[in-house]
Amino acid sequence: MTYGYCRVSSADQNLDRQYAQLREYIDDDKLILADRQSGKDFNRLYYNLLVGTDDTAPLLRRGDLLIICSLDRLGRNYTEVQAQWRKITQEIGADIQVLDMPLLNTKGNDNSLDGRFVSELVLQILSYVAEKERLSIKARQMQGLDCMRVVDGKRYSNKTGRPSGRPPAVYPQNWAEVYEQWKRGDITALTAREMLALKKSTFYKLASQYEE
Repeated sequence: MTYGYCRVSSADQNLDRQYAQLREYIDDDKLILADRQSGKDFNRLYYNLLVGTDDTAPLLRRGDLLIICSLDRLGRNYTEVQAQWRKITQEIGADIQVLDMPLLNTKGNDNSLDGRFVSELVLQILSYVAEKERLSIKARQMQGLDCMRVVDGKRYSNKTGRPSGRPPAVYPQNWAEVYEQWKRGDITALTAREMLALKKSTFYKLASQYEE
């Protein structure tokens, strides 16, 4: 079996490019698994379906092939990337192919000593670079926060003058009317949220603030 795995870091990012690349090698979309989650660790639903957990068997079997578009789609943690690579290739006995790095293709090296050595060496270098990039981004973010001016305990952007973080939730114009109907039991919370066009968490947050 040939499986594909792709990943983006958040729900609003697009997987289309990775799917398009993987479809050149895999005809059935059911064999392409995708996570919308950070690459800082491997606690991901669909990745764990592939490699298994303490309680579940892996989809991957000895002789199967796992294709990924680039190494950072597998993960960005230097140590864990290497551990997962060895779990797939040695414990499970499957092969890995990284599309943008032909040297990282265990199926193509015929399991020779030279082939394994080259793959391991390239893997160590690239996974190290991937984690360094992740740590650098995090450090730059922290430096940016440290440079912000603080007013009444809240940080403000030096560039825009706007406060950092999400903007506070605003009460809809018809809040009071709908809220009273809900509290009297005339409508359900779901109906109230639909009338107010609010998410569940926002609705209950505003209701709590309103009651205070």
